[in-house]
Amino acid sequence: MSGKVGIVFVSHSPQIAAGMVELAGQMAGSVRLVAAGGTDDEGIGTSFTKVMSGVAEADSGDGVVVVSDLGSALLTAETVLDMLDEEQRSRVRVVDVPFVEGGVAAAVAAESGSPLDAVAAAARGAVDAWAGGREQAPAEPQTAPAGGPYEREVLVRNPEGLHARPAAEFVKLANTFPVKVTVNGKDAKSLLGIMSLGLTAGSTARIASEDADGRAAVDALADLVDTGFGEV
Repeated sequence: MSGKVGIVFVSHSPQIAAGMVELAGQMAGSVRLVAAGGTDDEGIGTSFTKVMSGVAEADSGDGVVVVSDLGSALLTAETVLDMLDEEQRSRVRVVDVPFVEGGVAAAVAAESGSPLDAVAAAARGAVDAWAGGREQAPAEPQTAPAGGPYEREVLVRNPEGLHARPAAEFVKLANTFPVKVTVNGKDAKSLLGIMSLGLTAGSTARIASEDADGRAAVDALADLVDTGFGEV
């Protein structure tokens, strides 16, 4: 698990923190995901000791993003940050984001090999990703010549639509390409952006890139959607 940013989930409930590790682990199996939930005696609350230990456990040398559920959990995480030495502190980011959405987005970004600040930014994008509501693709596909803007349209074949697991696979593939790609206007490298589209079975995904070198990325992503992600 070296070479990837770790994630610590700080919750007032041990079960909620453990559940987040389980959920994020479905999409980020090679990332160090650590639950730091509840008090020292497993009650409802937060534990400075658990968070401090969690940060140490999650850090493989590439840094740690700490995600918290409620206000006092955030305060505990920030207190831990203050107590770290300067070298450790430089590798930790405490983010104030929606717990589930931000945590999952951070985990997927870490799984893709993104550096520390990019993983933290992915978590912070949890709110903005849902702005503007669900966007609809146009009825007719539009394909531009090679070497310029290029797009393809593909039907979503998954019975449950582009839910969390296939969306994560899509985003991980998108992050392997250096070019910018969009799906119905949303950033293809943003898990929450893709999920906010609400692409159900039979809906149309318009995958596009304005980059002159974007054809390979668009084709790869369109082909992945067309496979049904192994669910059909």
